[in-house]
Amino acid sequence: MVDPHHAAHWYPTAAYLYVLGLDALALAWEYLRRHPDYRLDWLHRRRRPDMARRWGLRLLEDPGLDARDAHPAWLPGHAAVVQLYPDADPPPDAATFAFWRIPGHKQLLHDGKGLALIARSPGRCLRFALAPGLEDGMAVAHAHRGGVAAPAHGHALDAGFTNAKPRPTPTALLELHTLQALDAILAGASLREVGEGLFGADAVADWYSDGGLRSKVRRLTRRGDALMRGGYRRLAQLPPLEKGRFDDDVKRP
Repeated sequence: MVDPHHAAHWYPTAAYLYVLGLDALALAWEYLRRHPDYRLDWLHRRRRPDMARRWGLRLLEDPGLDARDAHPAWLPGHAAVVQLYPDADPPPDAATFAFWRIPGHKQLLHDGKGLALIARSPGRCLRFALAPGLEDGMAVAHAHRGGVAAPAHGHALDAGFTNAKPRPTPTALLELHTLQALDAILAGASLREVGEGLFGADAVADWYSDGGLRSKVRRLTRRGDALMRGGYRRLAQLPPLEKGRFDDDVKRP
C-alpha cells in the first residue's frame, strides 16, 4: 500500500501524460528542474546571478514551471533550433517570415542573447532563433547547426504539423516512467511504492519473488537520478560538466 504522504503529486500517472509530447530540450528541462541544488540556486538567484552557466543556461528559469510553461535558454544553442536570418539576395520564390502563419501555439521571448520563438502543437515543437532585423513579411533564410539536415523549402515557416501518433513510442513511455519514478524517490517513496504507482498493485503483489519488476523499477530510479544530476546535458547537447571540488563523488586528495 502506497503511503499517502509520499504520493501527493507523483502517484497519478495522468499528471505525466504531457511528457509523451516533449522533445529533447523540454525533457532536459524536466530533469534539471528537479535537481535540489538547481532549486537552491533559483532561490538565491539575486545573490548569485551568475549561476546559470553552471547548469548550461543563459538565465535561470523557475523550476516550479514544467516544460509546458517554462522557457529555459540553453547554452550554446541546440541543433534542433532553426536559425532565421533576413535573406539579403532572395530568389523570386523565396520563403517569407510570416509569423501568424506558423502553426501551433506561439511564444516569443528574449533568452538573454536574442529573440527566440517556440511553436507548439500536439505531437510537435518547433524552435527558432530570430536574427536582429528580421521582420514579418521579409524574405528569410534558415540555417541549422552541424549534424542536422536542412529542412525542405518553407518547412520552418509554413509547413503544417503532423498529427500526434495514436500510441506513444517506447522511448516516450520510458521518459514518463522515469520522471514519475524520480519524483516518487525524491518524495521519499520506497522502490515497492514506486512499482505500485507505475505498474499497479497487482503487479507488485509478489514483489519479493519478482526480481524482474524490482530490477526494472531500480533501473528507472537510477536512470532518473543520473539524468537529473548531469545526464540532462546530453539531451540539451551540452558538454559534460567537469567535476569540481564540491561534487559529491569527486575524489579527495
